[in-house]
Amino acid sequence: MRAHDVMGFVNGLSEKLASRSRHVCLFLGAGASKACGLPDVAGLTEHVRGSLTADELAAFERLATGRNLEQVLSRLRRIATLLEGGEDTVDGLTGAQAGALDIEICRLIIDRLMSGEVTHEPMWRLASWAARADYHRPIELFTVNYDLLAESGLEALGVPYFDGFVGTLRAQFRGDLVEGVGDTERGVQSAGASLPSFLVRLWKLHGSVHWVWSEDESPTVVRLGTPAPDDHPAAIYPSDAKYDESRRVPFLVLQDRLRHALDEPETLTLITGYAFGDQHLNETIFNAARRRPRSEFIAFCYSTIPDEVATLAATTPNVQVVTRSEAILGGIRQPWKTPESIPDDVWKDDAFLLGDFEFFTRFLARSSPPRGELESRLADLLAKAVESNG
Repeated sequence: MRAHDVMGFVNGLSEKLASRSRHVCLFLGAGASKACGLPDVAGLTEHVRGSLTADELAAFERLATGRNLEQVLSRLRRIATLLEGGEDTVDGLTGAQAGALDIEICRLIIDRLMSGEVTHEPMWRLASWAARADYHRPIELFTVNYDLLAESGLEALGVPYFDGFVGTLRAQFRGDLVEGVGDTERGVQSAGASLPSFLVRLWKLHGSVHWVWSEDESPTVVRLGTPAPDDHPAAIYPSDAKYDESRRVPFLVLQDRLRHALDEPETLTLITGYAFGDQHLNETIFNAARRRPRSEFIAFCYSTIPDEVATLAATTPNVQVVTRSEAILGGIRQPWKTPESIPDDVWKDDAFLLGDFEFFTRFLARSSPPRGELESRLADLLAKAVESNG
């Protein structure tokens, strides 16, 4: 039976990562946070369901029928805005009740994401790769996760980054810096050209636990130095209502940034921990893959390949999808051939491991040249983690 060559794929990936002229994007889904010990959206939903009581739980169950957690939040915000100050109800909730439930759900999400034991090692390794990669173009890190793991990893290694906000205690969103000002060499608009390339770009597409809406006359999103307070909803995933457009500005700008980034010629996009559950983002990724045949998109799946992704990869050769047991490479779906010799953090027990964010970041960390001070800092962090784990 025909099979894909594991070492051929791994060596090819190493060569792609070694090209300093490439524009490299990394797209993180909930699986990345789950590898660090935090729950995915399904886990957060169960936490919320298990923590609400009485009328709030009943309202949540009604809203959650046919909707995921983000869609529930969007629905609540639409109700709160539509019925502001009135006694009418939608889905059994007044505007005030919808607003109160929104705040409580956000509080529960933040409580779960900011508590409990977390394994930081994968994010430290990701940060070490980002710091050492030394590409001509800035690395762009897109994530749909609300937690602060990426920020913590970058800051632990002293990696400078820009997330679209300027300031510390109540940072203001700067859409002009996200989009950039001009490319003096080619005379065209180039996103982020006004910022130095050594700054890692961190784009949180679905918001963050430390983003909140200001209470000004014209609401805007600000980034706090701490998670959103208990009496204030976090800016997690915006309402899609037209009358709430002012609250959507950061999200719309960041989605545009994703589209522009993937549309740049010869971009290498690595997708990990993402289950392709957001159809709007899927459309952006898929369209870019079809438009830019010289760009490459590699999806690392923890388990099975989503049908929609398999269909795209079968007809779009620049899209590759890999799992533990099989891969779609060059439009051909086949199992892996067992390699004769390969590192055991790439292949072990007849399984290809890079679909797991833990092993994916190990591979990334090895793909960039060592740098003394950074290597020492990473080694110290890893040693302390091992010691604290007994």
